[in-house]
Amino acid sequence: MDEAALQELLSGRRRDVGARLLRGGLHLASFGYGAAMRLRNFAYDHQWLRVTRVDVPVISLGNITTGGTGKTPMAAWLAGWLGEQGRVPGLLSRGYRSLGVEPRGKTEDGQAGGLPYVVGNDEKLVLDRLCPGVPHLQQQDRVASARRLVDESHCDALILDDGFQHRRLHRDLDIVLIDALQPWGYGHVLPRGLLREPLVGLKRADVVVVTRADQASSEQRCAVLDQLARVRGTDAAVQVAFVPQRLIALSAGASHEMPLKMEAVRGQRSFAFCGIGNPQGFARTVASLVDVGRFDSGLLRVFPDHHHYTERDLAEVASAAQATRAEIVLTTMKDIVKLRPEMWDGPPLYAIEIGVEFLAERELLEDRLKRCLV
Repeated sequence: MDEAALQELLSGRRRDVGARLLRGGLHLASFGYGAAMRLRNFAYDHQWLRVTRVDVPVISLGNITTGGTGKTPMAAWLAGWLGEQGRVPGLLSRGYRSLGVEPRGKTEDGQAGGLPYVVGNDEKLVLDRLCPGVPHLQQQDRVASARRLVDESHCDALILDDGFQHRRLHRDLDIVLIDALQPWGYGHVLPRGLLREPLVGLKRADVVVVTRADQASSEQRCAVLDQLARVRGTDAAVQVAFVPQRLIALSAGASHEMPLKMEAVRGQRSFAFCGIGNPQGFARTVASLVDVGRFDSGLLRVFPDHHHYTERDLAEVASAAQATRAEIVLTTMKDIVKLRPEMWDGPPLYAIEIGVEFLAERELLEDRLKRCLV
């Protein structure tokens, strides 16, 4: 089942008998998943499961739902902010759907020295570009990689990417991102909905950041804040927008930057593709750049999240773009970093690089960050 079909099913928009039966089965399965998550959190809350500390502050960025909430641009902003405070930040992540692994090394007796480290997935490739010089390790055992960043790279502040449900590593600040366009994962935990755990888990969050707040209506934003108040007892939340900063061209030789000039993009016949967790958010970004009247969902080809593109995939995208007489093709940074110039034979291809713009309560976030660094 592709991404669009899954959204139709989970949202309830698909109303046929088969869909209703499938939702019923998923609903039953979600009881077991929700119970397991409650038990796991209870065990950590009561110290039945061990939490490991490292000797430097750990800041977690995470979600309450699956799918894209904008952790990558927020992680890049946070790494830059820590650098401005005189810190040496390091990034930790699991490396979901990595592009390869490298051996960790050998012990003195010549045996393999533990789990291999991930060479990189799309998120790592983007963060390496956005945060040049910032050490970034991807490994399932994030306690081991945290120690390695401290011991070998001399990091004195760590960013735990996608870490809200990873409770084995102690964190000094828990930041949870909520997408204003799809905040609650259709109101159900996996697999019936997209919630990674029951909403009561939000009480563990130190700071909530509502992302894509600019793309939501005032009613949608108020509804999100009202739900936060019911669950957490406070509606205090940072609000951010993800703003296009520049275009990255896939060119012969290497990808290179060019300033993002609205007049150069606006009004052009455009096609787009992506393999990310929130394709709807990307579609809105493209429409805002190009011209809403010239871009609709029929001009967006959606692949699964973290998709590894084949030459056949890209040939199909190029053919679809040419069929619409597109003058330009747009994608995301997470997608373009996985492409080689020789794989593409279509209209000029660009990725939109996104930055963070604070709309409300930036001081709340910075105050909590500074307190955790003391």
